[in-house]
Amino acid sequence: MSALGALFSPRSAAGSTGTRSRILLGLVCAGYSVGAAVGWGSPRVAVFMGDFGLAAAALIAAVSCLLYARAVGGRLRPAWLLFSLSSLMAACGNAVWGWYEVILGVPVPAPSLADVFFLCFAPPAIVGLLVLAKRPVTRAGWICLGLDAWLIGGSLLTLAWSLALAHTAHLAGAEEANVAPAALSLAYPLLDIVLVSMVLALHFRRSGVNRSAVNTAIAALALTVLSDAVFTSPLLRSTYHSGQLLDAGWFAGSLLLAYAPWAARRAARAPGGAAPPRAVGSRPIAGSLAALTPYLAAAVCTLGILYNVVDGRRVDRVVIFTGCTVVLALVVRQGIMLLDNISLTQELAQKENHFRSLVQGSSDVIMIAAPDGTLRYVSPAAAGVYGRDAEDLVGAELSSIIHPEDLGRFVHEVRRFLAAPPHEEPTTRIECRFRSGAGDWLNVESTVNRHQGGLLLNSRDVTERVRLQAQLQHNAEHDPLTDLPNRALFTARVRQALGGRRASDPGTAVLFIDLDGFKQVNDTIGHQAGDELLIQAGRRLQDSVRAGDTAARLGGDEFAALIVGDGTRDQGAREYQVHEIAERLRLTLSQPYRIGPNEVRVAASIGVAFAEPAISPTDLMRNADLAMYRAKAGGKDRVELYAPQMQADVVRRSELAARLRSALRDGEFALLHQPVVHLASGSVAAVAAQARWRSAQGILFTPAEFLRVSGDDDRTAELGRWLLEEAVAQAADRARAGHPVAVSVRLPAARLLETGPPLGSIEALLTRHGLPSGALMIEVADSDPRISFDALEQRLVALRRLGVRIALDGFGSGFAAINALRRLPIDVLKLDRTLVEGVVESARLHKITSGLLRIAGDLGLQSVADGVDVPEQVLALRAMGCTHGQGMAFSGPLDEYRLRRALVRGEFPVAGVPVPRPVMAGGSIPLLTGSHTETPVPPT
Repeated sequence: MSALGALFSPRSAAGSTGTRSRILLGLVCAGYSVGAAVGWGSPRVAVFMGDFGLAAAALIAAVSCLLYARAVGGRLRPAWLLFSLSSLMAACGNAVWGWYEVILGVPVPAPSLADVFFLCFAPPAIVGLLVLAKRPVTRAGWICLGLDAWLIGGSLLTLAWSLALAHTAHLAGAEEANVAPAALSLAYPLLDIVLVSMVLALHFRRSGVNRSAVNTAIAALALTVLSDAVFTSPLLRSTYHSGQLLDAGWFAGSLLLAYAPWAARRAARAPGGAAPPRAVGSRPIAGSLAALTPYLAAAVCTLGILYNVVDGRRVDRVVIFTGCTVVLALVVRQGIMLLDNISLTQELAQKENHFRSLVQGSSDVIMIAAPDGTLRYVSPAAAGVYGRDAEDLVGAELSSIIHPEDLGRFVHEVRRFLAAPPHEEPTTRIECRFRSGAGDWLNVESTVNRHQGGLLLNSRDVTERVRLQAQLQHNAEHDPLTDLPNRALFTARVRQALGGRRASDPGTAVLFIDLDGFKQVNDTIGHQAGDELLIQAGRRLQDSVRAGDTAARLGGDEFAALIVGDGTRDQGAREYQVHEIAERLRLTLSQPYRIGPNEVRVAASIGVAFAEPAISPTDLMRNADLAMYRAKAGGKDRVELYAPQMQADVVRRSELAARLRSALRDGEFALLHQPVVHLASGSVAAVAAQARWRSAQGILFTPAEFLRVSGDDDRTAELGRWLLEEAVAQAADRARAGHPVAVSVRLPAARLLETGPPLGSIEALLTRHGLPSGALMIEVADSDPRISFDALEQRLVALRRLGVRIALDGFGSGFAAINALRRLPIDVLKLDRTLVEGVVESARLHKITSGLLRIAGDLGLQSVADGVDVPEQVLALRAMGCTHGQGMAFSGPLDEYRLRRALVRGEFPVAGVPVPRPVMAGGSIPLLTGSHTETPVPPT
């Protein structure tokens, strides 16, 4: 911004405000007025300030308007350019006047070049006012604007002509030689009259976006015109000289015009980007003055003519002509306004009918409440929305139809809304309950507007929407089957119980409940019956907890209960009380369920965890979950309290399972073989493949350890595939090296039936490694009740056609052994370790084992005793007819090097056999490895 812009700007770079700028402007004008009043101290200074001082002030106004015109764009730029040109004309006129009086020291001739510049001052200013003011939007508006200007100008011309201009024109006609000075004498007041007419006509047509600039510009031009009028009066015209007090009017008008554009910029910088709102009460006054201005001008014209007639003066023809045109213009303007009013009345009636139809036909209820809360208008839609006639509601208090619980909130929101500025918050929304005609409460959403000090409410019934939202919220927080709280809501309730005033209550407990045997219900009588069982279990759980507690379904057959503490500080008593609640829940959930014609029984395993200081809801629920799984692992149908050791066990198992997964990827597993010895000769009949894992910490884990903690069926299956492939590959290498001993591999029945890639099947392994027929035995382990015996029988028959021998592992334990022996193509029976361990000490086990071996002999099957660790067991088993043994009585699991050394030796010493037999005597019958509790591995 330039220096002039900074001077007249309401906020300069130094941070001065608009008030300071106005004060500075007032001080400068006052200083000039005082100087002119005292004659500036000398006649020469007075003439200089009266000529070049006015020229400087007009030049400042011209430069200021020009700078502002360059800074802004749009419709306002031409107005300020014209004001700049007008001020420049005034500056040039005063400069020429000073050239004669100050420089040349001669009187100013009449006419002169200064008169040309002064006469060019008014036209640009008039056009600038037209551009800056608010434009009419219709042709009638433009005509009325012209008529208003003529009414004002004609009235002023009538008065001026009657008072002074007629005398001047008479003198000009009498002295034809002085026509030019007389014409100039008439031109100045006529242009001033035109300028004053435009100023008055446009005063009430100011644009709202630049109102401050228009006011300031009008004031500047009005001050200039007033000074011109005083100058052209006959009383002062003959005695005027530069430097008089009259010059202060022109000086102040120029500086005020220079300040006008920067006043417009101040308004644009007002907070919110708009001018502050005007007082409502000033608008009717301004509109009334705007409407009365033409009529007041015509009245002034009429009074001027009557004054001349009454005073006995001769009425001039110019006055008569001007007065007639003023009256004619007034009649024309009145006719235009009458036609315009008729058109506006018709349009208003049409719009009123239109809006009445909209209001009465709207499905929303529109109500108008007076400032005291009384309903003054209610639209007919109230009958359909509220079930109450509009006439019944008119005159009632608005508070009488609002729910008492919502009234306080409604009043608070209305007071806050009415206290806010209308331009900042024109409307607000309030939702509350209204009383319907039936007496129930409706959820109503109202848009509230201000209306003549009261309220205008546009209301609609949103009861269905509120109900739908409540239903959606309920569905999001509750289980769809049992309608109990789901995990999300249960977690929120736990968080609420652990916070606030109950944060330090150690009696708060969480129970996790799992239904034991629920899967069998789904598998036996169907999932629909399982759903019905869950519904009944949820109902029993909900009925068993207290009113302040929470029962929830977390998913599947898992339930939970939150037992809120009662403030008891005796932790032991509280634990006993909660344990009793859990036991009661276990007994309740374990009662028989009647589902259709069936009576179903399931058990419940419950884990209990108590709140601790600063515990999070997630940790508390995790502790209860760990306790529940400990209850299931401990035999099911029991209650288990959480102990910190449970978390440590979980961490240990998780770490071990993670290391197991990385061990499979990094190849940390090793394959060992344990010899299977012929009890009659001591020769090696087969070797049983066993996997071992040597971890990075140097710990050697047996299958019973790492399979128990893995908890990952995919990793278990991957380990089984690795064991089978390694065993077949090493057996083929030994056969090629001259040690054709059979190898047995223990595989779950599910592994035999899985449909994996063809390249990973048993048939593909035998073909790829070229293993001889009869050199592989598959030990079928752990009969899973979900496995189809028909499919397993077909699979084993197909393997036997390839020369693979089949052994039944763990014979003598479990309930499916006899059925498997009856249906499956078995070659070898492998006695379970639990029978072998007590065969010497227990006469009962001795008889059972003897009977089982007799069955094997009658069926023509070979038999292998697993876990033969002492010579006494060897003697007892051989006496019962057992053909083979495997255990520490002969050898532990061996690596490949030690195994080949044992195969070279060919036999192991057997208790009760004095004479050694040849190598591999007794035939190389493929035999099966032991269970997951193999004998320890000797140091290597």
